[in-house]
Amino acid sequence: MSEQRDGTEPSLTESNRSHTASKVGRVLVEYDLEDLGQTMEARWTGDEDERYSLRELANWLNKHLLEVAMVRAGRQPLDGEVDNVYRLLTGDNVSSGVRTQARNDLKRDGVAIDDLERDFVSHQAIHTYLTKYRGARHSKPTAADRDRVESVTQAIQRLSHRTLRVTEDNLSTLENTDRLLIGDFDVLVDVTVTCQNCGTRYDVVELLERGHCDCETAGEESVESID
Repeated sequence: MSEQRDGTEPSLTESNRSHTASKVGRVLVEYDLEDLGQTMEARWTGDEDERYSLRELANWLNKHLLEVAMVRAGRQPLDGEVDNVYRLLTGDNVSSGVRTQARNDLKRDGVAIDDLERDFVSHQAIHTYLTKYRGARHSKPTAADRDRVESVTQAIQRLSHRTLRVTEDNLSTLENTDRLLIGDFDVLVDVTVTCQNCGTRYDVVELLERGHCDCETAGEESVESID
């Protein structure tokens, strides 16, 4: 989807050429939404009560892309329609039949749905655009942020320890009743997390302490190739 509302090819000014090297910057230009770049930066770096997460920003921008695509096709969305259609296209709890029907409805109205879905951005793409192309820096984690991470870390450690103890006790019971033949044994419980985008693997506690995977330093192409 590379046409503006008047059907002409979008032109690139000096100020937006560098931004269009990123996927987010490109779709902002192609959908005539350049002003949203500054808005996203402000929302990501804002005060705690006003701050948007990267996922929230990705969904927010994708809904704008959907709205523009519908309007360009001559379909004027009703109040709440964009939110509902986006949910049908992307929601985890939406059946394949319902999603297919939503896509077919858009196709019938003239929306190039395949192009639109390829233009939808991920939260990783938002992060790359804001940090690499706009030079934005997220505000430091608040006390509430740190407390939440610490709470999750402790909960995982407790569950891991409980899993270890339950496994040890049950194996010992089976061994003592001759239902399991095994020598002296040790039980290890490791919880690892693998990012499907950058391929890095971390112990879950290490990841929580680190605060991010290698997507933060990965190149634009490797991050956005999944979009």
